[in-house]
Amino acid sequence: MEGLCFRFPLLFVFLVCSHTRHQVNATEPVLELTKGFEAKPDSSINSFQPLLTDSSGNFSFGFLRLNGSRLSLAVTHPNLTDPIWVFDPTQTASWSHKTKLFFNGSLVVSDPSSRVEWSTHTNGDRLVLRNDSNLQVVSKSSSSSVEWESFDFPGNTLVENQNFTSAMALVSSNGLYSMRLGRDFIGLYAKVSEDSQQFYWKHSALQAKAKIKDGSGPILARINPNGYLGMYQTGNIPVDVEAFNSFQRPVNGLLILRLESDGNLRGYLWDGSRWALNYEALRETCDLPNPCGPYSLCTPGSGCSCIDNSTVIGECTSHPGGPSQPADFCGGGKTEKFKVVRRGGVEVPFKELMDHKTTSSLGECEEMCVEDCKCFGSVYNNGSGFCYLVNYPIRTMLGVADPSKMGYFKLREGVGKKKSRVGLTVGMSLLVVIALALTVAMVYVAFRIWSREKHALETEDGGLSPGPYKNLGSDSFRSVEMSRR
Repeated sequence: MEGLCFRFPLLFVFLVCSHTRHQVNATEPVLELTKGFEAKPDSSINSFQPLLTDSSGNFSFGFLRLNGSRLSLAVTHPNLTDPIWVFDPTQTASWSHKTKLFFNGSLVVSDPSSRVEWSTHTNGDRLVLRNDSNLQVVSKSSSSSVEWESFDFPGNTLVENQNFTSAMALVSSNGLYSMRLGRDFIGLYAKVSEDSQQFYWKHSALQAKAKIKDGSGPILARINPNGYLGMYQTGNIPVDVEAFNSFQRPVNGLLILRLESDGNLRGYLWDGSRWALNYEALRETCDLPNPCGPYSLCTPGSGCSCIDNSTVIGECTSHPGGPSQPADFCGGGKTEKFKVVRRGGVEVPFKELMDHKTTSSLGECEEMCVEDCKCFGSVYNNGSGFCYLVNYPIRTMLGVADPSKMGYFKLREGVGKKKSRVGLTVGMSLLVVIALALTVAMVYVAFRIWSREKHALETEDGGLSPGPYKNLGSDSFRSVEMSRR
Protein backbone atom coordinates (compact mmCIF):
# COMPACT_ATOMS: atom_id res chain seq x y z
CA MET A 1 0.00 0.00 0.00
CA GLU A 2 2.88 2.32 0.87
CA GLY A 3 4.51 1.55 -2.50
CA LEU A 4 1.28 2.40 -4.30
CA CYS A 5 0.99 5.71 -2.44
CA PHE A 6 4.59 6.52 -3.31
CA ARG A 7 4.13 5.68 -6.98
CA PHE A 8 0.95 7.76 -7.42
CA PRO A 9 2.62 11.16 -6.70
CA LEU A 10 5.48 10.22 -9.01
CA LEU A 11 3.02 9.35 -11.78
CA PHE A 12 1.19 12.66 -11.23
CA VAL A 13 4.49 14.60 -11.41
CA PHE A 14 5.45 12.73 -14.59
CA LEU A 15 2.14 13.56 -16.30
CA VAL A 16 2.36 17.23 -15.33
CA CYS A 17 5.97 17.48 -16.53
CA SER A 18 5.11 15.65 -19.74
CA HIS A 19 2.29 18.10 -20.47
CA THR A 20 4.55 21.04 -19.57
CA ARG A 21 7.22 19.75 -21.95
CA HIS A 22 4.73 19.89 -24.85
CA GLN A 23 3.93 23.49 -23.99
CA VAL A 24 7.62 24.48 -23.93
CA ASN A 25 8.32 22.76 -27.23
CA ALA A 26 5.46 24.74 -28.73
CA THR A 27 7.63 27.86 -28.67
CA GLU A 28 10.72 26.24 -30.18
CA PRO A 29 10.80 24.86 -33.75
CA VAL A 30 11.26 21.08 -33.88
CA LEU A 31 11.63 18.50 -36.67
CA GLU A 32 8.27 16.82 -36.05
CA LEU A 33 5.07 17.27 -34.08
CA THR A 34 3.59 14.23 -32.38
CA LYS A 35 0.27 13.53 -30.70
CA GLY A 36 -0.32 15.72 -27.69
CA PHE A 37 1.42 18.78 -29.13
CA GLU A 38 -0.25 22.11 -28.36
CA ALA A 39 0.71 25.70 -29.12
CA LYS A 40 -0.75 29.17 -28.69
CA PRO A 41 0.34 32.43 -30.32
CA ASP A 42 2.93 34.47 -28.42
CA SER A 43 1.73 38.05 -27.95
CA SER A 44 5.34 39.34 -28.04
CA ILE A 45 5.92 38.10 -31.62
CA ASN A 46 5.12 40.59 -34.38
CA SER A 47 5.40 38.56 -37.60
CA PHE A 48 6.04 34.80 -37.56
CA GLN A 49 6.18 32.25 -34.76
CA PRO A 50 7.94 29.06 -35.96
CA LEU A 51 6.77 25.72 -34.60
CA LEU A 52 8.27 23.21 -37.01
CA THR A 53 11.30 23.22 -39.33
CA ASP A 54 12.62 20.97 -42.08
CA SER A 55 15.92 19.10 -41.70
CA SER A 56 17.78 21.55 -43.96
CA GLY A 57 16.63 24.57 -41.97
CA ASN A 58 15.35 26.36 -45.09
CA PHE A 59 11.62 26.19 -44.32
CA SER A 60 9.52 26.73 -41.21
CA PHE A 61 5.89 26.08 -40.33
CA GLY A 62 4.06 28.13 -37.73
CA PHE A 63 1.82 31.06 -36.89
CA LEU A 64 1.82 33.98 -39.32
CA ARG A 65 0.61 37.27 -37.81
CA LEU A 66 -1.60 39.31 -40.15
CA ASN A 67 -2.55 42.96 -39.68
CA GLY A 68 -1.49 42.86 -36.07
CA SER A 69 -4.46 40.92 -34.73
CA ARG A 70 -5.14 38.01 -37.11
CA LEU A 71 -3.45 34.62 -37.45
CA SER A 72 -2.93 32.09 -40.20
CA LEU A 73 -0.89 28.93 -40.54
CA ALA A 74 1.97 29.27 -42.99
CA VAL A 75 5.15 27.72 -44.36
CA THR A 76 7.85 30.34 -44.83
CA HIS A 77 11.37 30.75 -46.19
CA PRO A 78 13.61 33.31 -44.43
CA ASN A 79 14.57 35.04 -47.70
CA LEU A 80 11.06 35.35 -49.12
CA THR A 81 8.82 38.26 -48.14
CA ASP A 82 5.61 36.27 -48.69
CA PRO A 83 5.06 32.74 -47.35
CA ILE A 84 5.45 29.67 -49.55
CA TRP A 85 2.11 28.29 -48.36
CA VAL A 86 -0.81 29.63 -46.32
CA PHE A 87 -3.73 27.53 -45.18
CA ASP A 88 -7.08 28.74 -46.54
CA PRO A 89 -6.42 32.51 -46.84
CA THR A 90 -10.18 33.20 -46.63
CA GLN A 91 -10.16 32.08 -42.98
CA THR A 92 -8.05 33.66 -40.26
CA ALA A 93 -8.07 33.19 -36.52
CA SER A 94 -7.42 35.84 -33.87
CA TRP A 95 -3.91 36.32 -32.49
CA SER A 96 -4.89 35.74 -28.89
CA HIS A 97 -4.54 33.27 -26.04
CA LYS A 98 -7.93 31.79 -27.00
CA THR A 99 -6.56 30.44 -30.28
CA LYS A 100 -4.96 27.03 -30.06
CA LEU A 101 -3.20 24.68 -32.48
CA PHE A 102 -2.86 21.04 -31.54
CA PHE A 103 -2.02 17.70 -33.10
CA ASN A 104 -4.08 14.68 -32.08
CA GLY A 105 -3.68 12.67 -35.28
CA SER A 106 -5.20 15.65 -37.07
CA LEU A 107 -3.71 19.09 -37.28
CA VAL A 108 -6.36 21.32 -35.71
CA VAL A 109 -6.73 25.08 -35.30
CA SER A 110 -9.41 26.30 -32.92
CA ASP A 111 -10.47 29.87 -32.19
CA PRO A 112 -13.79 30.20 -30.33
CA SER A 113 -13.80 34.01 -30.60
CA SER A 114 -13.69 33.94 -34.44
CA ARG A 115 -15.62 30.66 -34.72
CA VAL A 116 -12.75 29.22 -36.77
CA GLU A 117 -12.39 25.47 -36.53
CA TRP A 118 -10.13 23.83 -39.10
CA SER A 119 -8.76 20.30 -39.23
CA THR A 120 -6.93 17.96 -41.61
CA HIS A 121 -9.40 15.21 -40.55
CA THR A 122 -6.67 12.59 -40.42
CA ASN A 123 -5.49 9.89 -38.03
CA GLY A 124 -1.75 10.22 -38.42
CA ASP A 125 1.07 9.84 -35.95
CA ARG A 126 3.19 12.91 -36.68
CA LEU A 127 3.41 16.13 -38.63
CA VAL A 128 6.61 16.76 -40.61
CA LEU A 129 7.94 19.45 -42.92
CA ARG A 130 9.89 18.12 -45.91
CA ASN A 131 12.95 19.78 -47.44
CA ASP A 132 10.82 20.89 -50.41
CA SER A 133 8.40 22.78 -48.07
CA ASN A 134 5.70 20.09 -48.21
CA LEU A 135 3.85 19.84 -44.88
CA GLN A 136 2.66 16.26 -44.28
CA VAL A 137 0.62 14.26 -41.79
CA VAL A 138 2.17 10.77 -41.88
CA SER A 139 1.44 7.41 -40.28
CA LYS A 140 3.97 5.08 -38.62
CA SER A 141 2.43 2.10 -40.36
CA SER A 142 4.41 2.89 -43.50
CA SER A 143 7.05 5.47 -44.37
CA SER A 144 5.10 6.26 -47.52
CA SER A 145 1.72 6.55 -45.78
CA VAL A 146 0.89 10.24 -46.26
CA GLU A 147 -2.60 11.04 -44.99
CA TRP A 148 -2.56 14.75 -45.81
CA GLU A 149 -0.11 17.18 -47.44
CA SER A 150 -0.03 20.90 -48.15
CA PHE A 151 1.06 20.25 -51.77
CA ASP A 152 -2.55 19.23 -52.45
CA PHE A 153 -3.73 22.71 -51.45
CA PRO A 154 -1.47 25.26 -53.16
CA GLY A 155 -1.84 28.97 -52.44
CA ASN A 156 -0.10 31.36 -54.80
CA THR A 157 3.10 29.30 -55.15
CA LEU A 158 4.04 26.09 -56.94
CA VAL A 159 7.21 24.32 -55.77
CA GLU A 160 9.61 22.14 -57.74
CA ASN A 161 8.22 18.58 -58.25
CA GLN A 162 4.80 19.56 -56.86
CA ASN A 163 1.96 18.25 -59.03
CA PHE A 164 -0.52 20.89 -60.12
CA THR A 165 -3.74 19.26 -61.30
CA SER A 166 -6.86 20.42 -63.10
CA ALA A 167 -8.69 20.35 -59.74
CA MET A 168 -6.35 22.98 -58.28
CA ALA A 169 -5.87 26.72 -58.70
CA LEU A 170 -3.06 29.11 -57.89
CA VAL A 171 -4.57 32.31 -56.50
CA SER A 172 -2.67 35.57 -56.03
CA SER A 173 -2.37 36.88 -52.48
CA ASN A 174 -4.90 39.67 -53.22
CA GLY A 175 -7.40 37.17 -54.64
CA LEU A 176 -7.70 38.98 -58.00
CA TYR A 177 -5.88 36.52 -60.27
CA SER A 178 -5.79 32.77 -60.68
CA MET A 179 -4.03 30.08 -62.69
CA ARG A 180 -5.84 26.94 -63.82
CA LEU A 181 -5.40 24.12 -66.31
CA GLY A 182 -7.63 23.52 -69.30
CA ARG A 183 -7.81 20.48 -71.52
CA ASP A 184 -4.54 21.31 -73.27
CA PHE A 185 -3.38 24.66 -71.85
CA ILE A 186 -2.38 26.70 -68.83
CA GLY A 187 -4.53 29.81 -68.34
CA LEU A 188 -4.37 32.96 -66.24
CA TYR A 189 -7.65 34.65 -65.25
CA ALA A 190 -8.54 38.05 -63.76
CA LYS A 191 -11.49 38.54 -61.44
CA VAL A 192 -13.35 41.40 -63.13
CA SER A 193 -16.53 41.27 -61.06
CA GLU A 194 -17.99 39.27 -58.20
CA ASP A 195 -19.21 36.51 -60.49
CA SER A 196 -17.03 36.64 -63.61
CA GLN A 197 -13.42 36.24 -64.68
CA GLN A 198 -11.54 37.28 -67.81
CA PHE A 199 -8.94 35.17 -69.60
CA TYR A 200 -5.73 37.22 -70.04
CA TRP A 201 -2.93 34.70 -70.75
CA LYS A 202 -2.92 31.28 -72.35
CA HIS A 203 -0.12 28.82 -73.01
CA SER A 204 -1.17 25.86 -75.15
CA ALA A 205 0.67 22.55 -75.21
CA LEU A 206 2.85 22.12 -78.31
CA GLN A 207 2.60 18.31 -77.99
CA ALA A 208 5.98 17.83 -79.70
CA LYS A 209 7.21 14.81 -77.72
CA ALA A 210 3.87 13.42 -76.59
CA LYS A 211 0.24 13.86 -77.61
CA ILE A 212 -2.78 14.55 -75.44
CA LYS A 213 -5.21 11.69 -75.88
CA ASP A 214 -8.93 11.82 -75.21
CA GLY A 215 -9.97 9.42 -72.49
CA SER A 216 -6.52 9.30 -70.91
CA GLY A 217 -7.36 11.75 -68.15
CA PRO A 218 -6.68 15.43 -67.55
CA ILE A 219 -3.26 17.02 -67.81
CA LEU A 220 -1.15 18.19 -64.88
CA ALA A 221 1.73 20.64 -64.60
CA ARG A 222 4.97 20.25 -62.69
CA ILE A 223 8.19 22.24 -62.31
CA ASN A 224 11.09 20.12 -63.48
CA PRO A 225 14.51 20.58 -61.79
CA ASN A 226 16.01 20.98 -65.30
CA GLY A 227 14.44 24.43 -65.46
CA TYR A 228 11.00 24.27 -67.03
CA LEU A 229 7.30 24.02 -66.31
CA GLY A 230 6.12 20.81 -67.94
CA MET A 231 2.62 19.67 -68.84
CA TYR A 232 1.99 15.94 -68.56
CA GLN A 233 -0.89 13.58 -69.20
CA THR A 234 0.54 10.11 -68.60
CA GLY A 235 4.05 9.10 -67.67
CA ASN A 236 7.04 11.42 -67.43
CA ILE A 237 7.23 12.58 -71.04
CA PRO A 238 5.89 16.15 -71.19
CA VAL A 239 3.32 17.23 -73.76
CA ASP A 240 4.76 20.72 -73.42
CA VAL A 241 7.78 22.51 -71.97
CA GLU A 242 7.66 26.16 -70.87
CA ALA A 243 11.35 26.98 -70.42
CA PHE A 244 12.81 29.04 -67.58
CA ASN A 245 16.05 31.01 -67.83
CA SER A 246 17.84 28.07 -66.22
CA PHE A 247 16.50 25.60 -68.81
CA GLN A 248 18.88 22.63 -69.17
CA ARG A 249 21.62 24.44 -67.28
CA PRO A 250 23.22 22.57 -64.38
CA VAL A 251 22.20 24.58 -61.32
CA ASN A 252 21.80 23.57 -57.71
CA GLY A 253 18.84 25.08 -55.97
CA LEU A 254 15.09 25.11 -55.60
CA LEU A 255 12.67 26.37 -58.26
CA ILE A 256 9.31 27.93 -57.49
CA LEU A 257 6.57 29.52 -59.58
CA ARG A 258 4.43 32.28 -58.07
CA LEU A 259 1.30 34.12 -59.22
CA GLU A 260 2.00 37.69 -58.12
CA SER A 261 -0.46 40.36 -56.99
CA ASP A 262 -0.04 42.24 -60.32
CA GLY A 263 -1.25 39.16 -62.22
CA ASN A 264 2.13 38.08 -63.57
CA LEU A 265 3.39 34.52 -63.27
CA ARG A 266 7.03 34.59 -62.20
CA GLY A 267 9.56 31.85 -61.51
CA TYR A 268 12.39 32.12 -58.98
CA LEU A 269 15.54 30.10 -58.31
CA TRP A 270 17.02 29.74 -54.82
CA ASP A 271 20.77 29.34 -55.24
CA GLY A 272 21.55 29.00 -51.55
CA SER A 273 21.98 32.70 -50.85
CA ARG A 274 19.24 34.55 -52.75
CA TRP A 275 16.11 34.15 -54.89
CA ALA A 276 16.85 35.07 -58.51
CA LEU A 277 14.16 35.86 -61.10
CA ASN A 278 14.09 32.91 -63.47
CA TYR A 279 10.90 33.32 -65.53
CA GLU A 280 8.18 35.82 -66.44
CA ALA A 281 5.05 34.91 -68.36
CA LEU A 282 4.26 38.58 -69.15
CA ARG A 283 7.35 40.64 -69.94
CA GLU A 284 5.80 43.99 -70.86
CA THR A 285 3.93 46.23 -68.45
CA CYS A 286 1.00 46.72 -70.82
CA ASP A 287 0.58 42.94 -71.08
CA LEU A 288 -0.44 42.80 -67.41
CA PRO A 289 -4.19 42.52 -66.77
CA ASN A 290 -4.68 45.90 -65.07
CA PRO A 291 -1.42 47.86 -64.78
CA CYS A 292 -2.93 51.39 -64.73
CA GLY A 293 -6.23 50.96 -62.90
CA PRO A 294 -9.87 51.54 -63.96
CA TYR A 295 -10.77 53.69 -66.96
CA SER A 296 -7.15 54.05 -68.04
CA LEU A 297 -4.92 53.42 -71.04
CA CYS A 298 -1.58 51.67 -71.11
CA THR A 299 0.43 52.66 -74.19
CA PRO A 300 3.62 50.68 -74.87
CA GLY A 301 6.58 53.01 -74.55
CA SER A 302 4.49 55.82 -73.05
CA GLY A 303 2.99 54.35 -69.89
CA CYS A 304 -0.35 55.12 -68.29
CA SER A 305 -2.96 57.77 -69.05
CA CYS A 306 -6.68 58.25 -68.45
CA ILE A 307 -9.30 57.40 -71.05
CA ASP A 308 -11.01 60.78 -70.54
CA ASN A 309 -7.68 62.68 -70.92
CA SER A 310 -7.59 63.75 -67.27
CA THR A 311 -4.13 64.09 -65.80
CA VAL A 312 -4.29 62.37 -62.41
CA ILE A 313 -3.06 58.84 -63.09
CA GLY A 314 -4.43 56.31 -60.62
CA GLU A 315 -7.53 58.48 -60.08
CA CYS A 316 -9.08 58.20 -63.54
CA THR A 317 -12.88 58.40 -63.76
CA SER A 318 -14.31 56.07 -61.15
CA HIS A 319 -15.97 52.93 -62.45
CA PRO A 320 -19.65 52.39 -61.64
CA GLY A 321 -19.17 49.12 -59.86
CA GLY A 322 -18.23 49.04 -56.21
CA PRO A 323 -19.39 48.02 -52.75
CA SER A 324 -22.22 50.56 -52.70
CA GLN A 325 -23.21 50.61 -56.38
CA PRO A 326 -24.67 48.01 -58.77
CA ALA A 327 -22.28 46.03 -60.93
CA ASP A 328 -24.07 46.97 -64.16
CA PHE A 329 -26.50 49.51 -65.65
CA CYS A 330 -29.61 47.35 -65.44
CA GLY A 331 -31.12 49.01 -62.35
CA GLY A 332 -33.53 46.23 -61.49
CA GLY A 333 -34.75 45.72 -65.03
CA LYS A 334 -34.70 49.37 -66.08
CA THR A 335 -31.65 50.68 -67.90
CA GLU A 336 -29.99 53.41 -65.87
CA LYS A 337 -28.88 56.71 -67.33
CA PHE A 338 -25.23 57.08 -68.16
CA LYS A 339 -22.70 59.44 -69.68
CA VAL A 340 -20.39 58.46 -72.53
CA VAL A 341 -16.65 58.84 -73.12
CA ARG A 342 -15.29 58.18 -76.61
CA ARG A 343 -11.60 57.78 -77.38
CA GLY A 344 -9.65 56.93 -80.52
CA GLY A 345 -6.51 54.81 -80.56
CA VAL A 346 -7.91 52.18 -78.18
CA GLU A 347 -7.81 48.39 -78.22
CA VAL A 348 -9.01 45.79 -75.77
CA PRO A 349 -6.10 44.01 -74.09
CA PHE A 350 -5.58 40.29 -74.80
CA LYS A 351 -8.12 40.59 -77.65
CA GLU A 352 -7.11 37.16 -78.97
CA LEU A 353 -8.80 35.69 -75.89
CA MET A 354 -12.00 37.78 -76.12
CA ASP A 355 -15.15 37.11 -78.09
CA HIS A 356 -16.08 39.58 -80.80
CA LYS A 357 -18.80 40.29 -83.32
CA THR A 358 -18.47 41.67 -86.84
CA THR A 359 -20.41 44.87 -87.56
CA SER A 360 -20.62 47.13 -90.58
CA SER A 361 -19.98 50.40 -88.74
CA LEU A 362 -18.85 52.05 -85.54
CA GLY A 363 -22.42 53.19 -84.85
CA GLU A 364 -23.73 49.63 -85.06
CA CYS A 365 -21.05 48.45 -82.63
CA GLU A 366 -21.84 51.22 -80.15
CA GLU A 367 -25.58 50.62 -80.43
CA MET A 368 -25.10 46.99 -79.40
CA CYS A 369 -23.55 48.23 -76.14
CA VAL A 370 -26.13 51.00 -75.65
CA GLU A 371 -28.98 48.49 -75.74
CA ASP A 372 -27.27 46.03 -73.37
CA CYS A 373 -27.45 47.17 -69.74
CA LYS A 374 -24.72 44.67 -68.82
CA CYS A 375 -22.30 46.25 -71.29
CA PHE A 376 -19.78 48.79 -69.94
CA GLY A 377 -18.16 49.68 -73.24
CA SER A 378 -17.22 48.64 -76.75
CA VAL A 379 -14.12 48.83 -78.93
CA TYR A 380 -14.44 48.90 -82.70
CA ASN A 381 -11.77 48.15 -85.31
CA ASN A 382 -12.68 50.08 -88.45
CA GLY A 383 -10.30 47.97 -90.55
CA SER A 384 -11.61 44.51 -89.67
CA GLY A 385 -15.11 45.45 -88.50
CA PHE A 386 -14.53 43.56 -85.27
CA CYS A 387 -16.64 44.80 -82.36
CA TYR A 388 -15.56 43.85 -78.84
CA LEU A 389 -18.15 44.26 -76.08
CA VAL A 390 -16.77 44.73 -72.56
CA ASN A 391 -19.26 43.20 -70.12
CA TYR A 392 -17.45 44.12 -66.92
CA PRO A 393 -16.30 47.39 -65.24
CA ILE A 394 -13.74 49.12 -67.45
CA ARG A 395 -10.16 48.46 -66.46
CA THR A 396 -6.89 49.24 -68.24
CA MET A 397 -7.33 49.36 -72.01
CA LEU A 398 -4.51 49.28 -74.55
CA GLY A 399 -3.42 52.52 -76.21
CA VAL A 400 -2.43 52.23 -79.91
CA ALA A 401 -1.35 54.64 -82.66
CA ASP A 402 -4.27 53.82 -84.98
CA PRO A 403 -7.05 56.43 -84.37
CA SER A 404 -9.59 54.33 -86.30
CA LYS A 405 -9.75 51.90 -83.39
CA MET A 406 -12.48 53.57 -81.38
CA GLY A 407 -13.48 53.04 -77.76
CA TYR A 408 -16.94 53.77 -76.37
CA PHE A 409 -17.29 53.73 -72.58
CA LYS A 410 -20.27 54.19 -70.27
CA LEU A 411 -20.11 56.23 -67.08
CA ARG A 412 -22.88 56.22 -64.52
CA GLU A 413 -24.47 59.65 -64.13
CA GLY A 414 -23.25 61.25 -60.93
CA VAL A 415 -19.79 59.73 -61.23
CA GLY A 416 -17.47 62.69 -60.99
CA LYS A 417 -20.08 64.90 -59.29
CA LYS A 418 -19.24 63.41 -55.95
CA LYS A 419 -15.58 64.11 -56.61
CA SER A 420 -16.49 67.67 -57.60
CA ARG A 421 -18.45 68.17 -54.38
CA VAL A 422 -15.59 66.77 -52.38
CA GLY A 423 -13.17 69.03 -54.24
CA LEU A 424 -15.42 72.06 -53.66
CA THR A 425 -15.69 71.28 -49.95
CA VAL A 426 -11.93 70.90 -49.64
CA GLY A 427 -11.38 74.11 -51.62
CA MET A 428 -13.79 76.10 -49.45
CA SER A 429 -12.18 74.74 -46.31
CA LEU A 430 -8.76 75.81 -47.55
CA LEU A 431 -10.08 79.31 -48.33
CA VAL A 432 -11.53 79.63 -44.82
CA VAL A 433 -8.24 78.50 -43.28
CA ILE A 434 -6.25 80.94 -45.45
CA ALA A 435 -8.64 83.84 -44.63
CA LEU A 436 -8.39 83.06 -40.93
CA ALA A 437 -4.61 82.94 -41.12
CA LEU A 438 -4.51 86.30 -42.95
CA THR A 439 -6.82 87.88 -40.36
CA VAL A 440 -4.63 86.68 -37.51
CA ALA A 441 -1.55 87.95 -39.33
CA MET A 442 -3.10 91.37 -39.95
CA VAL A 443 -4.15 91.71 -36.30
CA TYR A 444 -0.67 90.72 -35.19
CA VAL A 445 1.00 93.26 -37.55
CA ALA A 446 -1.40 96.04 -36.45
CA PHE A 447 -0.63 95.28 -32.81
CA ARG A 448 3.11 95.43 -33.46
CA ILE A 449 2.78 98.79 -35.27
CA TRP A 450 0.67 100.21 -32.46
CA SER A 451 3.16 98.99 -29.87
CA ARG A 452 6.09 100.59 -31.71
CA GLU A 453 4.25 103.94 -32.11
CA LYS A 454 3.32 103.94 -28.46
CA HIS A 455 6.90 103.25 -27.46
CA ALA A 456 8.18 106.04 -29.76
CA LEU A 457 5.67 108.54 -28.31
CA GLU A 458 6.69 107.69 -24.78
CA THR A 459 10.34 108.18 -25.66
CA GLU A 460 9.66 111.53 -27.35
CA ASP A 461 7.67 112.82 -24.36
CA GLY A 462 10.38 111.93 -21.90
CA GLY A 463 8.66 108.90 -20.68
CA LEU A 464 5.29 110.68 -20.10
CA SER A 465 2.34 108.55 -20.62
CA PRO A 466 -1.07 109.92 -21.55
CA GLY A 467 -3.24 110.53 -18.51
CA PRO A 468 -6.90 111.26 -17.99
CA TYR A 469 -8.43 114.35 -19.70
CA LYS A 470 -8.62 116.40 -16.48
CA ASN A 471 -4.82 116.42 -16.24
CA LEU A 472 -4.45 118.33 -19.53
CA GLY A 473 -4.67 121.59 -17.61
CA SER A 474 -1.76 120.78 -15.29
CA ASP A 475 1.37 122.91 -15.07
CA SER A 476 3.50 120.30 -16.75
CA PHE A 477 1.24 120.18 -19.82
CA ARG A 478 1.17 124.01 -20.13
CA SER A 479 4.95 124.15 -20.00
CA VAL A 480 5.18 121.75 -22.86
CA GLU A 481 2.71 123.81 -24.92
CA MET A 482 4.60 127.02 -24.28
CA SER A 483 7.95 125.52 -25.28
CA ARG A 484 6.50 124.44 -28.64
CA ARG A 485 5.38 127.98 -29.44
